[in-house]
Amino acid sequence: MSASEKKEKLDFIREIIAKDLKSGKHDTVVTRFPPEPNGYLHIGHAKAICFNFGIAQENQDVNARCHLRFDDTNPAKEEAEYVDSIKKDVSWLGFDWGENLYFASDYFDFFYDCAVHLIKEGKAYVDEQSLEEIRETRGNVTTPGTHSPFRDRPVEESLDLFARMKAGEFENGKMVLRAKIDMSSSNMNMRDPVMYRIVNTPHHNTGDSWCIYPMYDFAHPLEDAKEHITHSLCTLEFENHRPLYEWAIENCPVPSQPRQIEFSRLNLSYTVMSKRKLLQLVEEGRVSGWNDPRLPTLSGMRRRGYQPAAIRSFCHRVGITKVNSVTDMSILEAEIRNELNQNAERRMGVLDPLKVVITNWPSDDHSEKVTVPNNPANDAAGTREVSLGKEIWIERDDFMEDPPKKFFRLGPDRSVRLRGGYIITCTGFEKNDAGEVTEIHCEFIPDTIGKDAPEGIRCRAAIHWVDAATAVTAEVRLYDRLFSEENPDAAEDGFLSCLNTDSLSVITNAKLEASLADVPAEAVFQFERVGYFCTDNVDHVTGEKIVFNRTVALKDSWRSK
Repeated sequence: MSASEKKEKLDFIREIIAKDLKSGKHDTVVTRFPPEPNGYLHIGHAKAICFNFGIAQENQDVNARCHLRFDDTNPAKEEAEYVDSIKKDVSWLGFDWGENLYFASDYFDFFYDCAVHLIKEGKAYVDEQSLEEIRETRGNVTTPGTHSPFRDRPVEESLDLFARMKAGEFENGKMVLRAKIDMSSSNMNMRDPVMYRIVNTPHHNTGDSWCIYPMYDFAHPLEDAKEHITHSLCTLEFENHRPLYEWAIENCPVPSQPRQIEFSRLNLSYTVMSKRKLLQLVEEGRVSGWNDPRLPTLSGMRRRGYQPAAIRSFCHRVGITKVNSVTDMSILEAEIRNELNQNAERRMGVLDPLKVVITNWPSDDHSEKVTVPNNPANDAAGTREVSLGKEIWIERDDFMEDPPKKFFRLGPDRSVRLRGGYIITCTGFEKNDAGEVTEIHCEFIPDTIGKDAPEGIRCRAAIHWVDAATAVTAEVRLYDRLFSEENPDAAEDGFLSCLNTDSLSVITNAKLEASLADVPAEAVFQFERVGYFCTDNVDHVTGEKIVFNRTVALKDSWRSK
């Protein structure tokens, strides 16, 4: 690829970074991924992770790095559980922060000193109004705000009150520290924003050491400056916060001058990305937990069998722009399918089993081995042998008592090939009192393994099957989209009104080939003609309880067979 072609492929942020390096503005690149530990990461975070860590990987010639930093400034919502889950997800996605692991709570003294500096400079004051009163006096987009009666209190008084806030003398909500900027600014974020509030709640990292905590808009630019971040990459909802970010950098004693740049966030159809809404789904028991395979969380996707390489490829495909849009779920599914098609080994599994008895089989206990490829798309995967006996299981949908002309599978006097095995011909069937077919009788045609059907026999399809004598009984969970509407956030009666009541169906009597008896958790396979499946990483017990989750169907439809 020529230099000009490579340049054309750069997104606008990579172009900015390349220009900064070329001009000498920076001699390295330092980015960061700064999650707040108040929930589990989701696919939207994956885009930010891939972008920030990817920028660092692409610029190793200048020793670039990406920090993993926890913005843990709100102890009322944050937990150590979330910290651990975030580390696990970032690592699983394929990225390593090395020695660059940081916490905003490590900088609490620095934040406090910066706040004191602003008070001394006459650029911050302690306000004793309630938060409701502050909201009421902020004005709106057409009406300027009104000054707090405490805005011009003496510097010494604000310093004293702020120190007493830190000492724990006041209850929650009694007072806050506000920046003194411009109550008539057209940007609402600049109308004397709150920078510190009282939160008498223990912190997961600092315990009871602090009872005042900085607001995100104050802490975030200071964290970036403290860590010498060169390019602070944020999603577009922070664009209107950038003037406040720059104000904090310009007015506080910081060691560097980071630059904030915004890009569009990832929005995905048929799901919600709000941590608040995801938490609601979890707390109300509408899903089994943060790792429910129907959620867009990375832990849920991992449990479902999504591969890190496919998620990274999806994030790359979505790209970096300044235009908010909704990405169709089918694009993510296609990336998952492409990855698994190349790397997932094939196995045979029957989800809705119907017994077939081969009446002309040599004997009841006679068994043969047939050879089948592990992955036709990857010769290096090799082959395996599967047992074939007198009785086998096939999918109920592969038999019809009165099949139409274009149905090429099994029916009375019809022939099909068993995958990797013989051609069989249906000679009869049995029904129960309800009129349901319970058993198929067939005859196999000798010497047809790997050979065309003999003259006079029409065989136009091959079906998967499982040897009844060696089959493994498993639980298989079929997951569909959690919401029935493309944009749940826009639902007139709220996002919960369009929950898909058929988003999970459980099969308890699936029949799988014997080789699946001892596979570990998170093992992914293609069940031939059915879809891609992964052993559950919570409920699957190797050799004891076999539990598979459907990762994705073979075609662009969750209900495809």
